[in-house]
Amino acid sequence: MNERLIDEGTRYRLLSLLADNPSLSQRDIARELNVSVGKVNYCLRALLAKGYVKAINFKNSRNKRAYMYQLTPSGIAAKAGAAKRFLHRKLAEYERLQREIEELRREIGE
Repeated sequence: MNERLIDEGTRYRLLSLLADNPSLSQRDIARELNVSVGKVNYCLRALLAKGYVKAINFKNSRNKRAYMYQLTPSGIAAKAGAAKRFLHRKLAEYERLQREIEELRREIGE
């Protein structure tokens, strides 16, 4: 499984969500991120393989498939790096949009 196939935005949002809500189910994560459960499963497997997340089974749960997804120290570092890259990408998008808006305003005479 290739963790590089996960886009930066999804990686950051997933790591952030898990940091704040480690006991969410994959279905809940999918709902929060507005992606499919299959994509969440794929992403979680990649993050588990990379060592960014560890899955802890709830032994006392009625649902024996229930897990808590806990960020590891390398996962916390990966989240910080992903946040920085995500911010830089969003700022670049914002600056491009500002230039485009200015150009459109000049075009229509505002």
